[in-house]
Amino acid sequence: MKRKRIVLKEGRDKSVLRRHPWIFSGAVKKVEGSPDLGETVDIVSVKGEFLARAAFSPQSQICARAWTFEQQEIDKAFFSRRLKAAKKFRQQLGFLQENSACRLVASEADLLPGVIVDRYADCLVVQFLSAGAEYWKEQICGCLREHFDCTTVYERSDVDIRSKEGLEKRTGLLSGEEPPELIEIIENKLRYLVDVRAGHKTGFYLDQRVNRKLLRSVVKGKTVLNCFSYTGGFGVAAGAAGADMVTNVDASVEALKTAGRNMELNGIRQSAYENIEADVFKLLRKYRDMARRFDVIVLDPPKFIDSKGQLKRASRGYKDIAMLGFKLLNPGGVLLNFSCSGLMPVDLFQKITADAALDAGVNGKITARLGQSPDHPTLLSFPESFYLKGFMVKV
Repeated sequence: MKRKRIVLKEGRDKSVLRRHPWIFSGAVKKVEGSPDLGETVDIVSVKGEFLARAAFSPQSQICARAWTFEQQEIDKAFFSRRLKAAKKFRQQLGFLQENSACRLVASEADLLPGVIVDRYADCLVVQFLSAGAEYWKEQICGCLREHFDCTTVYERSDVDIRSKEGLEKRTGLLSGEEPPELIEIIENKLRYLVDVRAGHKTGFYLDQRVNRKLLRSVVKGKTVLNCFSYTGGFGVAAGAAGADMVTNVDASVEALKTAGRNMELNGIRQSAYENIEADVFKLLRKYRDMARRFDVIVLDPPKFIDSKGQLKRASRGYKDIAMLGFKLLNPGGVLLNFSCSGLMPVDLFQKITADAALDAGVNGKITARLGQSPDHPTLLSFPESFYLKGFMVKV
């Protein structure tokens, strides 16, 4: 049977030859064989030379995402091999301990474009973000049940990016038992409660694992302001490490309720923390006007950038909160400044942080460059998989 194909324009195969998995619509000369949404197609040069085997997504600007650059079949056995490799990588990291949590599959970074799998104890939470991932969902879920000990596979494909792929949002149980309201996990010997059904992302910011651990080294006896705290990830880490006072700030009262339960779960006394429901930007200005100061401040805002056209406006937002953060630091204080926006270049984010310090009238030194946890790997041929960047700055 003749394979369905995408033929690239002359000179538009360079990125594929470098094993970048995205094929943009502008590089396509023609599509042969009328493939269905998510169906596997061969990517070939204008001369007909094989380049990759990919999932077809005609409604997206990224019209195909490569599964492989070798002439191998895309079937259940293929996904089984990919998932076994992803599991082995996390085992080598030591991240698959009982009741732990980690990212098991990180989409393109694990050579499975559009597939996200997060583990929370014995519950797997999955996202199918691309047409190809959706097309093979049943086979992928079957492989997950075979290779991972789990009582639940729960779907959280409730993200806007699916609409660009011609897909509707979906959530719900795929197999096993319905997950409880909150699942308890252990991270760096600390306990957290996670809402996998309605929480941010798949329930928890797993990518900040190593940075939460690092924070613990600088907070003993200190006052800590944890901005955009969500369910208190950084706040719990600080309180458990002996911070004198932790202030968690978030706009969600439900997230703060869970943050309070997480603090109590780890034996942090009530007099050592406060949870404040507020707009972070407004509260930082209020604290500035009150001349309130802190020893350590964490700025971990949500993603500000969805397109390159938003970069300038987002840069102003990042600078604004960083400047306020620097103004609220005591002499010798520490600021952890993050951006989870993949479109924010790390050199630009360093410049924004430097400009914020200058406008705040402080001198700062970078004592650590921060990134995502290693279970969220960066594939060298796919630099877009590096998205979380940050700086620990001492003034």
